[in-house]
Formats: sequence, C-alpha cells, structure tokens
Amino acid sequence: MFTHAPTARSRSFIKAVTWRVFGSLDTALLSFVIPMLFHVSMKSSAKIAISIAAVETLTKIALFYLHERAWARIKWGRADTEIEHQHASEIIHH
Repeated sequence: MFTHAPTARSRSFIKAVTWRVFGSLDTALLSFVIPMLFHVSMKSSAKIAISIAAVETLTKIALFYLHERAWARIKWGRADTEIEHQHASEIIHH
C-alpha cells in the first residue's frame, strides 16, 4: 500500500478510517435493529440506519484523528520514549 514508511499523521488517519468502518457497521446494525423492536417498518429502519451510519462515520473519523494526534504529543507510556530513557540510563551508568 505504501512505497515508504507512513508518517505518523497518515498512520493516524488510516487508523481512524479503518476503525470507523468497523464502528459504523456496528452502528448501522444497531440503528437498523433497535427501531424494529419498536415496530418501525424495515424500510424506515433501514433509512434511519443508513442516515445515522453515514453522518457518524464522518464525525467519528474527525474526532478519532484529532484524539490520536493529541495523544501523539504525549510522551507518557510510549515505547519510543521508554527506549530513549533506557538507552540514556545505560550510557550514564557505563
């Protein structure tokens, strides 16, 4: 898919999109089934489900991307930060 290593931003975006595909399928299914529990016709339930899934897909991709980029700025708990600290500690002690 990529001819070179993806940047952190493109990786965040791809993660947001793929996660939303799964999340939107779940939302569409729930949005379809729940109205039918209240005796809404299958046709109306399908329209509701498609509308909800389409809108929430776009908003949730944007929110996930922003959330991911915010967390990319936080060094706490990141493996690359832990390796840097370990390497610096080894240099100091040797």
